[in-house]
Amino acid sequence: MIADNSQYYIQGVLKRDRSVLAKTITLIESSLASHQDLARTIIDSLLPYTGKAVRLGITGVPGVGKSTFIESLGMTLVKKGSRVAVLAVDPSSTRSGGSILADKTRMERLSVEEKAFIRPSPSGGILGGVARKTRETMFVCEAAGFDVIIVETVGVGQSETAVASMVDFFLVLMLAGAGDELQGIKKGISELADAIAINKADGDNVERAERAKKEYETALHLLSPASPTWTPPVLTCSALEMTGIEDIWKTVLDHRQRLTATGELESKRKKQAVDWMWSLLDEGLKERFYNNSDVKRMLPKMKREVEKGLIAPTNAAQKLLGLLNH
Repeated sequence: MIADNSQYYIQGVLKRDRSVLAKTITLIESSLASHQDLARTIIDSLLPYTGKAVRLGITGVPGVGKSTFIESLGMTLVKKGSRVAVLAVDPSSTRSGGSILADKTRMERLSVEEKAFIRPSPSGGILGGVARKTRETMFVCEAAGFDVIIVETVGVGQSETAVASMVDFFLVLMLAGAGDELQGIKKGISELADAIAINKADGDNVERAERAKKEYETALHLLSPASPTWTPPVLTCSALEMTGIEDIWKTVLDHRQRLTATGELESKRKKQAVDWMWSLLDEGLKERFYNNSDVKRMLPKMKREVEKGLIAPTNAAQKLLGLLNH
């Protein structure tokens, strides 16, 4: 049962009450208009308590050991006294319903830690919807005192861009010896990366990981870095043996320090907030268009006329858009 008193949620989140935090996120994920209104009030009230956390996005090729890596990193941070929230952007969850829920069971050690919070992804149907909920969930977790937010992307392609647009640092996990290394890294994703980490650099794989590291470094040199103060490094690690994890975290903090000093971090977050507003506007306008009763009535007719060549697509679009003014 969802309460309709915004103060119940706001105070509960600020008091770090885990059950209220979970209920607040459930409210944010709800598509009911009354819940959405309440969620907006809560987010606005919590906004002054956000922004201090390290926002870290993590993606990786299938089989890279992402869950093990996130758990190893999470456990390392919890031992240092950090409070860690793990969130996920999973556009595929509408079909399978289960991929990220399984992650919670895979991160057995981290999920029982008092200072950790793992949140399965909502199945929002469209990527924008899922990403929007994740961003708002991130704010709520920050207000609840989590100082490291890890946003994991489970999907492929577009979800990486969605996650990169809401975090401070984007880490791409790769494997060594998984075919042609340079083919394995998509140009689009490598341009988003603030660092690449080659996982499973253990046992017989150490030498292969070092070779892959050199190849990735060469590939990254061909790209122009997103920031004038930061060149993305290539690191190796073993999430299983817990080696190289500390170095990756130091890299994240070093990046944060440098970008804070130049003011880039602040301007990056400002740009992300404005971009988020535009994407919500796009989403809202589309929703309003398709829910318009005149549009619903006219759309099938226009579609048939365009197919038959009775009206040009430009004219049909113009007529349909004109219905919004009525």
